[in-house]
Amino acid sequence: QVQLVETGGGLVQAGDSLRLACAASGLTFSTRVGGWFRQTPGKEREFVAAITRSGGNTYYADSVKGRFTISRDNVKNTVYLQMDSLKPEDTAVYYCAARRQIVAEMSTTPNEYTYWGQGTQVTVSS
Repeated sequence: QVQLVETGGGLVQAGDSLRLACAASGLTFSTRVGGWFRQTPGKEREFVAAITRSGGNTYYADSVKGRFTISRDNVKNTVYLQMDSLKPEDTAVYYCAARRQIVAEMSTTPNEYTYWGQGTQVTVSS
């Protein structure tokens, strides 16, 4: 059974940092492109960041570029999202996702990811 479990969310103040982790079981994360998305009530799921299988390449949404960093530890089967200089508009449920094993390209489209975590709430107060 494949599971992606996000941890690390919480309530912080503007300007603070959080580090989200996404631990995978039932699949080898190192063979899959990983991504982070976020969603607020009434809105569509929004792309945040993606990382290639080796971790050698990353891609970010303009809204988080320079503040967020995606990384991975393939030995631990885990993908991370370091979030610095948080803003109230970053408040959302954050989801990690994994693409199919044979796909090497990063994607900003939620439908192109096969596996999803349950989400973790990030709330940034002003």
